Amino acid sequence: MPTLHWVGKDQVRNHHRDVTYRVLREQFTFSANESLPKNSLDNKIIHGDNLEALKSLLPEYEGKVKCVYIDPPYNTGNESWVYNDNVNDPRIKKWLGKVVGKENEDMSRQDKWLCMMYPRLKLLHRLLSEDGSIWVSIDDNAVGILRPVLDEIFGAGNFVSCVIWEKADSPRNSASQFSTDHDYILVYSKRPNWVPARLARTAESDSIYDNPDDDPNGSWIAGDPFANKPYSKGLFTITGPTGRTFSPPPGRFWRVSEEKLRALDADGRVWWGPTGDARPSIKRYLNEVGDLVPRTLWKKDVGSNRSSKNEMRAIFSGSSSFDTPKPSSLIGRILDIAADSDSIILDSYAGSGTTGHAVLKANAQDEGTRRFILIEMMDYAETLTAERIKRVANGYGEETKPVLGLGGGFTYYSLGEPLFVEYGNLNAAVGIEAIRTYVAWQEGIVEGAASSSAESQHRYWLGEANGLRVFFAYE
Repeated sequence: MPTLHWVGKDQVRNHHRDVTYRVLREQFTFSANESLPKNSLDNKIIHGDNLEALKSLLPEYEGKVKCVYIDPPYNTGNESWVYNDNVNDPRIKKWLGKVVGKENEDMSRQDKWLCMMYPRLKLLHRLLSEDGSIWVSIDDNAVGILRPVLDEIFGAGNFVSCVIWEKADSPRNSASQFSTDHDYILVYSKRPNWVPARLARTAESDSIYDNPDDDPNGSWIAGDPFANKPYSKGLFTITGPTGRTFSPPPGRFWRVSEEKLRALDADGRVWWGPTGDARPSIKRYLNEVGDLVPRTLWKKDVGSNRSSKNEMRAIFSGSSSFDTPKPSSLIGRILDIAADSDSIILDSYAGSGTTGHAVLKANAQDEGTRRFILIEMMDYAETLTAERIKRVANGYGEETKPVLGLGGGFTYYSLGEPLFVEYGNLNAAVGIEAIRTYVAWQEGIVEGAASSSAESQHRYWLGEANGLRVFFAYE
């Protein structure tokens, strides 16, 4: 399989293994007003570098996240945006200098961006469940270099699709060349043969059905009677109601046998046109079709850049507080396809908190118990990311246009002390419970696993794994 190489790749290929485990320090807990509908409370918002935060999530969440959605910096070279697309944030530059070394001095912005993304994607792969999928928003500036990296980490055979989202609802006439009206969402699964959920039918999807002949079976659309492959008895000539005869065109075949086609006609399931002399079409009835297979072109029904900014202005009283938010309906579509009603959803580039908003909205619609984990390294993690979740949980809007709260809550964390200090020694400052949790995970002990043995009452007892009873003596 072709692979992509860049300056610094050799240094970051296994860097995720060297990232320090840090303890998540609880800062505060928020719950919506009790009068509001019930919603999930066991949600997390983490302020800190998402590389360290993802590593610190492994003991509790490795292999448990059903859906990952990320909207990373697009590598446009735009220095004015809060994320610093050119990867010139002082923290990222310091990390690159430490990990990559002298080669860092000769790196292009693409090199820096790939070095930033690679170890984070490796950790996201570990957190993803066996039946999970990852969805990555990106644009033309980086889709060409991101695709081979995702192929390498997730496996080219686990590429599912490239969704095209029409983000603009009107052309940008100020553009010097083309109006850029779309973004991409690359979709990968953890394992092959992943099957997305089907989508509920909508009024738009059903609008193509009609009933011009007052068929008692209801509305229908005309299906092509011909196929490209030969079926049993696939070549014959049939005579219509007006005496006109019909045969498949060269290179094509009847989709059903002559006997089957005549039986369908006798049952009123063949359409010969309004005057009875048109090519026969097999009716496909609306009441016989199921839910919709997801399509790769997503249009205005999942929101646009304009609708997402309007959404932010409504939540934050008239001013958009984030340059490039995604509409919650876009993330909602992803949840419909990729998450169950009790799934864990992770967004490690949380930004304005759209993913958390979408999770609470989905729970409110079907009484689900989905949970979100949001990670944001920028200083607005509390004032914007967490604040948005508070407002959509409690309700927002002016008196004339109030938006009912969705309920729910979250716990807000920061990254605490490293679990290990110099020479690989355990850091006593993190506390014994954090240490025990980490060691139990390393030993493969399933959280909450019970034991009937007398040893389970011992103060050093951790649990059972791989046929062993595990104790951890540490003072």
